[in-house]
Amino acid sequence: MTSDAVVIIPTYNEKENIELIIHAVFDLPKAFDILIIDDGSPDGTATIVKRLQKEFPDALYLIERQGKLGLGTAYIKGFHWAMDHSYDYIIEMDADFSHNPKDLLRLYEACAEHGADLAIGSRYVNNVVNVVNWPIGRVLMSYFASSYVRIITGMKVFDTTAGFKCYRRHVLETINLDKIQFKGYAFQIEMKFTAWKCGFTIQEIPIVFANRELGVSKMNGGIFNEAVFGVIKMKCRSFFRTYPQKSTT
Repeated sequence: MTSDAVVIIPTYNEKENIELIIHAVFDLPKAFDILIIDDGSPDGTATIVKRLQKEFPDALYLIERQGKLGLGTAYIKGFHWAMDHSYDYIIEMDADFSHNPKDLLRLYEACAEHGADLAIGSRYVNNVVNVVNWPIGRVLMSYFASSYVRIITGMKVFDTTAGFKCYRRHVLETINLDKIQFKGYAFQIEMKFTAWKCGFTIQEIPIVFANRELGVSKMNGGIFNEAVFGVIKMKCRSFFRTYPQKSTT
């Protein structure tokens, strides 16, 4: 452990990006540790990470899982690992450079210096769309899915499906991670909704989201269906659930 912050990066078949993204994070002026969670990538992603661990033995970590077990379960595994290793700031980021590693500094500062409990790298702050190289149909689907989630849940969050986020450790310690039900991309919605219901301060940081240039996207129509239809069930369940509240001490 060389930092107070760890960047969790789930991977599946990211051999074209993984070495580049690791070096990009380690080249930043602030030190971040990295935890890669690889779901048995047949392309050798984990092998590349193991080679790089010799170069960064105290800052680069790897958890290997057998098979594709879902984005949500990967992050929850990473959250537990990060809390067990006493990191104060725990960050989610994609491996494919859709999230600019330089924006890690802004997410970290929002939590470490400006009072946010959860900082979100937002594509849609104040209804301004900051997405590069996505087909217009996908942009519209993502934007209106986020708007729909905001209306149904009541959250004052513009980018409800964002996956670039920084948590203070006490957020993850407060949330009962075992009660998080979504396993796919709707996991991102449920985590924000739960943090909001627990009374945590959420801040959106404007970012530019760029479509991947290397490798193959894991997105599909079923992911958006989960986000659209699953959120109704999540909202209904919330009426019968008591959420632990943010400590004021």
